[in-house]
Amino acid sequence: MQPPPTGRVLVVDDDPTVAEVVTGYLHRAGYAVDRAETGPGALERAAAHWPDLVVLDLMLPELDGLEVCRRLREQGPVPVIMLTALGDEGDRVLGLEVGADDYVTKPFSPRELVLRVESVLRRSRHAQDVPRQAPPLRAAGLTVDPRARSATRGGVELSLTVREFDLLAHLLRHPARAFSREELMREVWGWDFGDLSTVTVHVRRLRAKIEEDPARPRLIQTVWGVGYRLDPGATAQPGAPVREDSHAHPGVTAQED
Repeated sequence: MQPPPTGRVLVVDDDPTVAEVVTGYLHRAGYAVDRAETGPGALERAAAHWPDLVVLDLMLPELDGLEVCRRLREQGPVPVIMLTALGDEGDRVLGLEVGADDYVTKPFSPRELVLRVESVLRRSRHAQDVPRQAPPLRAAGLTVDPRARSATRGGVELSLTVREFDLLAHLLRHPARAFSREELMREVWGWDFGDLSTVTVHVRRLRAKIEEDPARPRLIQTVWGVGYRLDPGATAQPGAPVREDSHAHPGVTAQED
C-alpha cells in the first residue's frame, strides 16, 4: 500500500510535455497532483480541490499567470511557484511582486523544481507550527504576533504575504543585526540555492508597507556590501534616498535532468 500523499500540488502549464514531466516528478516525490492548461481552468481546479501549492506558468492562454496568481490570493493563502520562459529579470521579478513565493526559469531541472516545492511547503507549514507561548515581537512601532500571524504598525493592521511576514518577523527577532541576502534566503526562505533578487524584491515590498517613505527607508536599512538590518530605534521620518539593490545573482541552473 502506498503512503498517503504529502500534499496536493496544482500544476498549470499549457505545454503538455512540461506538465507531464513536472507531474511525474511530483508524483514520485509523494504528491497528489492536479493539472490545468489555462488560467480559467486553473481557477476551476483550485476551487474544486484547494491545493497546498501551485506551480504556475506565467504565459497561459485566456488568462495569464500573473492574473491567476492575483485571483488565487483573493480566495485564500496558497504558496505559488511561477514558471517563466522570459529572459528579462523584470518579468521574473514581477511574478514575485504579485505574490509568487518563488520562480523557476525554463528550461529547468525537474528535480530542482521538486526541491523548491518541498522548501516552500516546509516553510509554509512551519509558519503554522509556532508555539502557543511565542510572545509578540515589538520594535520601532511594529508589533508582530507569530501565533496569530498578524502584524501592525502604530496599531494599524498590515496586509503582508507569507514571505513578507516571515521576513519582518525574522528581522524583529534580531534587531540591529545585519543579514546578507544569502543568510536571509537560507534562514527565512529555508533555501540553500536560488536567485538573490528574490530577497531584494521582498525587502522592497515590505518597505512599501511599513515605511512612511519607502524611497527613504529608516526601519529596514540597507547595509552596503552586506545586506539589510532592522533599526529598532528608528522613526518613520524621511531619511536619505535608497538606491535599488543591484546585486542580483544568477538563478536556477537551466538544464533538464
